[in-house]
Amino acid sequence: MIIKKIKKNRELLQNFTALSILQISNYIFPLITFPYLVRVLGPEKFGLINFAGAFVGYFGILTDYGFNLSATREISIHRDDKKKIAQIFNSVIIIKSSLFLLSSVIITILIISIPLFRGDYLTYFLSFGVVLGNVLFPVWFFQGIEKMKYITLLNFTFKFITTILIFILIIKPADYHLLIFLNSLSFILTGVVSIIIIKFVFKMAFQFPLKSEIVYQLKEGWYIFLSTIAISLYTISNTFILGLFASNTVVGYFSAADKIRSAVQNVYSTISQTIYPHVSSLFNKSMGEGFAFIRKILKNFGVISFLFSLCLLVFAKQIILVVLGERYFNSIIVLQIISFLPFLIFLSNIFGIQVMLNINMKKEFTRVIVISSLINLIASFILVPLFFHVGTAVSVLLTETIVTLYMYLMLVSKKIHIFRKVNV
Repeated sequence: MIIKKIKKNRELLQNFTALSILQISNYIFPLITFPYLVRVLGPEKFGLINFAGAFVGYFGILTDYGFNLSATREISIHRDDKKKIAQIFNSVIIIKSSLFLLSSVIITILIISIPLFRGDYLTYFLSFGVVLGNVLFPVWFFQGIEKMKYITLLNFTFKFITTILIFILIIKPADYHLLIFLNSLSFILTGVVSIIIIKFVFKMAFQFPLKSEIVYQLKEGWYIFLSTIAISLYTISNTFILGLFASNTVVGYFSAADKIRSAVQNVYSTISQTIYPHVSSLFNKSMGEGFAFIRKILKNFGVISFLFSLCLLVFAKQIILVVLGERYFNSIIVLQIISFLPFLIFLSNIFGIQVMLNINMKKEFTRVIVISSLINLIASFILVPLFFHVGTAVSVLLTETIVTLYMYLMLVSKKIHIFRKVNV
């Protein structure tokens, strides 16, 4: 028993290390290029790129369909059954590919028919390449079997090469299309090679799955999909809504500050990705073990996330001027307003993703997200036209606060007191 526990802890540490390196490639490399790009591109082009990213982000949500959580959980539970894993993998890939084809048709129609998009159509089509890359890149598979080392090395390599190319090739604002192309190409190549690894290293048999398996996976991901759509209404939608009422330059002010907030938050977001399949497995075996592990995570990392947020608030001006430069002076107030998002999102992730989804509270989780998203939409369409980037920041903070409190109160209403030991 002790040996088994030591082995499990070692596997968890190995996957945490691998996911940490993966996060480095996804976040640290962009963070390295970030100060350079905001200066080279300027607020206008930087804002346009982020507006396009928010637009294609909707199609990323459609093609993900909640599988990053539901499929991860399914594979984690059945990790010792190769035949079942193959059924899950093939079903998810078929569904995601079909949704990508649908997305391709929709985005083409929108870009051709709407002047706002048609005027810079190449920006949106190039940005759409990230969606294809994410469809091909089965992070959910590797997380589910808790074998991240192959894909981590691959992702790290492509991001490293892309970072070097950015410093060599992107030297003026007019190079923004090339920047988008390099970013999309990195995602696509990572996805293609990951599929090859699954085929030859993990001996996965690619075959058309049973209809019943496809229907099952669609049902499993449905509530998470709805929640993800709702979440998008107060994440990527904020940048998109701001772009509808303000110039690309103003979008650049908000996006630049939000990138800094996101970078700080992602320092510890690796933890949530690492523990999710482990937490799913624990709750599947014993509710007591699951909650005991959750309390440890809250105790050990809650203080860290709070301190990160406090530093963002106190040193917002210095951070903006050093990282972004004086042209982004209007980003200071944005960063101050959203400084505590890392702490709030850490808590809501624990309450919602780690706990509610693993104790059969999917409907309640979805309800929280949908109601909060509607509040965010109302707040955004009131505040953004009046206060632009500041209004967007206030709307985001308000919504994340509501999400966190609502989830906590929902758990308490079910007699689940997550901060202390209880009989579940």
